[in-house]
Order: sequence, then structure tokens, then C-alpha cells
Amino acid sequence: MSIPELFRCPISLDLFADPVTLSTGQTYDRANIEKWLGYGNSTCPVTMQRLHDKSLVPNHTLRHLIRQWLLTASIHGDGSVLMEPINSMDISLSELKRNLRLPPTSTLTTKLETLRIIKGLSSESSLRQASLVQAGFFQLLLHLLFQAPVAHNAEVTELALDGVLNLLPSADLESLNMLRKESSLTQLVFLLDQSNVKIKTALCYLLETIATCSATQELCLMLGRRQRVLQVLVSLLQHKSEAQASEAAVRAVCNLCSSEANRATAIREGAVDGLIAYLSDTGCAPRSRNRSAARALATLEVLLGLEIGKRKMNRNPGAIETLVKMVFRIPSDQGGSEHAVGSLLLVCCDSAGVRREAIDAGVLTKLLLLLQSQSSAQAKTKARALLKLLIPVIKKQVL
Repeated sequence: MSIPELFRCPISLDLFADPVTLSTGQTYDRANIEKWLGYGNSTCPVTMQRLHDKSLVPNHTLRHLIRQWLLTASIHGDGSVLMEPINSMDISLSELKRNLRLPPTSTLTTKLETLRIIKGLSSESSLRQASLVQAGFFQLLLHLLFQAPVAHNAEVTELALDGVLNLLPSADLESLNMLRKESSLTQLVFLLDQSNVKIKTALCYLLETIATCSATQELCLMLGRRQRVLQVLVSLLQHKSEAQASEAAVRAVCNLCSSEANRATAIREGAVDGLIAYLSDTGCAPRSRNRSAARALATLEVLLGLEIGKRKMNRNPGAIETLVKMVFRIPSDQGGSEHAVGSLLLVCCDSAGVRREAIDAGVLTKLLLLLQSQSSAQAKTKARALLKLLIPVIKKQVL
């Protein structure tokens, strides 16, 4: 086994000693890139982009991965690598697999300890994750969660889900299609419906992956037809005391709604009201939620493209005020203002009452400021269209 390409400097092709990243996003060993720049070069060696900023940012993540890899590998003079045993407790992979296959009536302690070991191993490094996936642990954990006769134990479920999520980046996501089996899908819905918030949050991350992967699009459609799935996600959107759960739910809902076939069902099960509830709580949230709020606004604009979405919106008493507040609430580079104005434009087109409500909520000031800001051309185009709709209402009020 050779040194992974990820761990080799593109200039020397040797293992990184001190990885640093340029403004182009390319990573090099510090000594090599400093020598390159010292020769008077002003471009990135890989992309050949001109460097307007020659600062070198330490790549701590890559350094950590290499350190973890070196702890489990012996490098020979020819560059080949000998991997050491899976862990220091002398527990073989075959024994771990055998323990996972134990029936639900077997010793719970054994299964829990096995899952803790797998969670620990899968958290070590990307290389360890890849080795566990290659050994079949991703499928085994999925089977334990969704196919095996279920012993309803929250800790078993939590640990198994932790392992699945850790292995997702290295896994063949085609394996998730085992959930298309009716019994497995029923088990997924049951866990989403009946489990604690931690399990529901983990399942939201799994649903997000299913919705974004091309290999699982049929499964995504099957989930979109399950009313209870969307009902639970909408309830999590409004879970103000559990910020991680509500953000995970936003990501799941937004990605499920990226499929046109899922949108009407999502609206019927409360997605519009759920997204508005989530956004209404964003004002006092940390900046880290800005990206999730921007995604919620983008999805809301898509849902309002359907008549059923507009009807749901018009029945929500605080929706227009919330949307007006979201203009300028999120940095312009994340598109929040554009989607907030786009949503207002869609609902104002068909209702004079909504137009008056938007004006009363202070939308005019927001729109005029937006037109003078550094917002995108799309945002300004939507703002002008909305102003054109609102001006007649203003003239009537003045007269």
C-alpha cells in the first residue's frame, strides 16, 4: 500500500511535513511552496492562477489526518506502507462483525461495546473509515438499524447511527437503497417518529444524504410520499430548544424539496409553516445559522411557486412580517435577501391585502436599501419588480 495521493505535496510528491494552503485552495508543503515563491514565481503551481494574496494558511485538518495515519502505518524506504492491526485491544474485524450479527436476544453489553469500538475506529481518520467500509461495516450497521429484528434500545440505535454517519464519506451510497424495502422503510419512519431528539437529528443527516445522492433518488421520492416523515421533520423545524435538531431538519426538508415530486406533499404536511417558524427564530440565532436560514428561504421561494404553497403562506398570520425581516438579515453573498424578496414577490402578485401587509411591515425601506447595496443583480431585479407592484398601493394610501 503506497502513501495516499492526498498526503503528497504536488511539488515534491513526498509526504507533507507542514501542509499549508494558498488562496487558490491548493495545499503544498511549506518548504516547497516557499522555495517556489522565493524563485520569483507569482502563480499557483497547480492551477497557474496569479496570486494576489501569497499568504500561507496552515492546513490543520490535513496535518491531523496525516498524524493519525502515521500512527497506524510503517513507511518503508521504497514508499510502501504496512498497516498495523485494527486496534490495540486485539479485537479482530471478524469478531466485531460476528458481534454485530448477534440476535437481539443476545447480551446487550457485548453489542454496545462492539458499537462503541466501531464508533471510535470510524472517528479516527478517513483511511480508517475507508478500511471499515471495505470490510463491510457500513452495510452491517444499516442492517442492524433497519433490517434486523429490532431490540428497541436507544443507545444501540444512537451508536449504530454514529457509525453510519462517520462512514458516509467513504461509503458506496448505493447501499442506502436497502431502505427501499418496505420493512426497512417502515423501520426508518418508526425511528424518526418514536425516538429521542438525538436519534431524530442523526436520521435528518441521513435523509439529507439520501436526498442529495443521485444513486438514491428513487428512495428520496419514496420518503417524500411518506406523510409521517415530513410531519416529523416539520415538527423538528419548530424545535426551538434544540438548535442542532432544527438545523438538521432544515437541511433534510430543503433537500427533499429539491425534488419537484416531493413539494406538494411537503406543503400539505406543513413545510411552509415550518420554514416560517424556523426563520422567525433566526433573528436571535448565532451567525452560524445564516447558511441554514438562506437555504430555508430558497426552499420557501420554490414552494411558493405552487398555488398550494401560496395559499398556505397567506393563511400564516406572521409570514409576511417574517419575510420582510429576513431582507438584509443574512449576508448578501448567501442569497438570503434575494430569496426573501422573491418569496414576497410571489405572494404579493395575487393579493392586494398581502401587498398592504408587506408595506405596513416596512418592506419599502428594505427594498430601497437593497437597491443601493452590493446585493446581486438577481436580488435587485426582484426588488424592482416588487416595488413596481407596491407603488400603486402607496399612491392610494397617500390619496
